[in-house]
Amino acid sequence: MRERLALYLDLIRWNRPAGWMLLLWPSLSALWLAAGGWPGWHALAVFVLGTILMRSAGCCVNDVADREFDRHVKRTAQRPVTRGAVSVREALAVGAVLAALAFVLVLTTNAAAVAWSFAALAVTLVYPYAKRHVSMPQAVLGVAFSFGIPMAFAVVHGAGMAWQTLTFQALSNVVPWQAWALLAFNLFWVLAYDTEYAMVDRDDDLRIGMKTSAITLGRFDVAAVMGFYAVYLAGWAFLLVDQQLGWPWGVALTAATAQALWHFVLIRERTRDGCFRAFRLNHWLGATVFAGIAVGFALRA
Repeated sequence: MRERLALYLDLIRWNRPAGWMLLLWPSLSALWLAAGGWPGWHALAVFVLGTILMRSAGCCVNDVADREFDRHVKRTAQRPVTRGAVSVREALAVGAVLAALAFVLVLTTNAAAVAWSFAALAVTLVYPYAKRHVSMPQAVLGVAFSFGIPMAFAVVHGAGMAWQTLTFQALSNVVPWQAWALLAFNLFWVLAYDTEYAMVDRDDDLRIGMKTSAITLGRFDVAAVMGFYAVYLAGWAFLLVDQQLGWPWGVALTAATAQALWHFVLIRERTRDGCFRAFRLNHWLGATVFAGIAVGFALRA
């Protein structure tokens, strides 16, 4: 049992928390924005635990979908499913259990959030297969990794909503256009860091015929990554102008911009180590944006 547990923890990347933190920070930022400040312990617990569980479940599905490709990529060849240490059935069972636990958490919120969670799950399941058909599958990942934003608004604005009152119009009302705009701009951040990630494996992906943004963008990859960062930060800055978050938000935007510029230094030579380091540092950029929002609301109150 100890050996199986170690394999399952490796399967869900337990020792690499950067993945779930990339999901968590925009979700928490949206949660604070939807609530106008502190959202309460229950909502916070649902999003933190739910993010960890769903990212872990996504790893299981991704490794099953990519098992034939991963064996030809240096960085992924030793993943448990790829090397046969965990069977496909086992991996899917682990993923199903984790997704079910996340769904139980959503059930403690409201009907609108439960309904929107099915859309979030659908995008999560589609992404691993997008790499076979979409020239920039990172855009699909961007939707999946940003869906915590409309979920946050659904949890806050749908409080008290019962199944009897659940209509398409009601679902639309609990997630305002600002939430979808935040998702759209956050997608560009995902494009930035996942292109950095794809740059690490570009040689292997070219050999096996995988589609990635790093391959599609070619020699314009570094410029595109910096453009993606600029669109993300400028978009969130524009959308949050009327929130009156004061100097903490200004400091956060400045610090996040400085981090993006540091990533340029890391990726400009397109080395594996530099690109992978830039990818792994992105959770600090997300944490900086969240800190500016949270502190801004705290001081405003």
